[in-house]
Amino acid sequence: MAARRRTVHRCAECGADHPKWAGRCEGCGAWNTLVEEIAETASVAPPIVGDRAPVRLADVSSMRLPRLITGLAEFDFVLGGGLVPGSLVLVGGEPGVGKSTLLLQAAARLDAAGVPTLYAAGEESVEQVAMRAARITEDAGGVAVLPEVRVDAVVAQARAHGFRCVIVDSIQTSYTQDLDGAPGNVGQVRESAARLMRFAKETGAVVLLIGHVTRGGMIAGPKTLEHMVDTVIYFDGDTRNDFRILRAVKNRFGSVDEVGVFEMAATGLVPVPNPSAAFLGTRDDAAAGSAVTALVEGTRPLLVEVQALAAKAGFGTPQRVATGLDHKRLAMLLAVLERRAGIPLSESDVFVNVTGGARLVEPAADLAVLAALVSSAADRPLPPDTAFVGEVGLGGEVRPVSAVDRRLSEAERHGFRHVVLSARNRPAGSDVETIGIKHVSELGPYLAA
Repeated sequence: MAARRRTVHRCAECGADHPKWAGRCEGCGAWNTLVEEIAETASVAPPIVGDRAPVRLADVSSMRLPRLITGLAEFDFVLGGGLVPGSLVLVGGEPGVGKSTLLLQAAARLDAAGVPTLYAAGEESVEQVAMRAARITEDAGGVAVLPEVRVDAVVAQARAHGFRCVIVDSIQTSYTQDLDGAPGNVGQVRESAARLMRFAKETGAVVLLIGHVTRGGMIAGPKTLEHMVDTVIYFDGDTRNDFRILRAVKNRFGSVDEVGVFEMAATGLVPVPNPSAAFLGTRDDAAAGSAVTALVEGTRPLLVEVQALAAKAGFGTPQRVATGLDHKRLAMLLAVLERRAGIPLSESDVFVNVTGGARLVEPAADLAVLAALVSSAADRPLPPDTAFVGEVGLGGEVRPVSAVDRRLSEAERHGFRHVVLSARNRPAGSDVETIGIKHVSELGPYLAA
């Protein structure tokens, strides 16, 4: 049996080493910051001379690596055109959102395209993976499945059989025997990811890691995990809704903040080529409290519906409930609406919902949120062919937004004839009529008679 490497417990705050675990670091006094790591051993051997000579970037620029195309159009779009050989990709999401299904479908398509793929299942048996594979449209019969949580065994099998793509489900269940900690702790997650990263860089294989998320929506484990990988993708959406949104928050080989939309069906995840039409498909044009805005996610414009409901509070403190919108942003917009536009909602329960599981991250959706609130408070619908785009400041001023031409083109493509935006926006030629306003108090006239 191979001798076990020496380990130390290192403080994540100050870096001080300790021979054993303790609740409090003796160096900086921080609590619960000691993490077990493999100790660096001094070597008396002569310095190692690298066998690879430096290469001029001018000689490398023309050597573009061919990407591995999964065939799932939305997945490839978010990745920037496919998987880059030698890259490490982290896919995170809530339980049940479809992470394993998505990567199993990608594995089946890659294997069918002649890319040998290994699926390391740390949370399921081979029979369970086969049952899931039988439900999807793709034929996953050629995908090799390894029920293994030891990261060294996964790497050894991948090297021995020459797999060009390795999927690890999940990184929180992987561990190395060189550390004493249980799978999922900070040291095990970091060391397992580091060994998989070295394998990817040395062999040119693509490694995809599935990661769990915490209650706050962040990927569980050390923050350094996201710094180590090449691409971080979040797969989210309401599990009670059919739509799932794939979002890149880090990508060394493509644009960040790109989004892809999938629909969960009985046969797996189906890419949605026209997300705007899908999000607006069930919209009720005659309902008060409904407004449409045009977002820009990465390079893709996207139309979403914002619904608002303001009703007199029955008792106690009025509720403020937001789905798909930051609660603090909603509180700020309500204060602006009451102070700058004279619409009192302090004694009303306010509910705001973004349909389809989308999330309003950029402030360009502020004007649509306020328009929906004004419409609900007056109980009068907004014109069905009008969209609202603009950032709102604390003084009630409507500020211009970027990429307005792309937003107008998307609105025009889906039949919108009017777009209300900041008077300071200067859009180029478009068949959509732009209505410029300077202040939120000018929203009232756009309610339907």
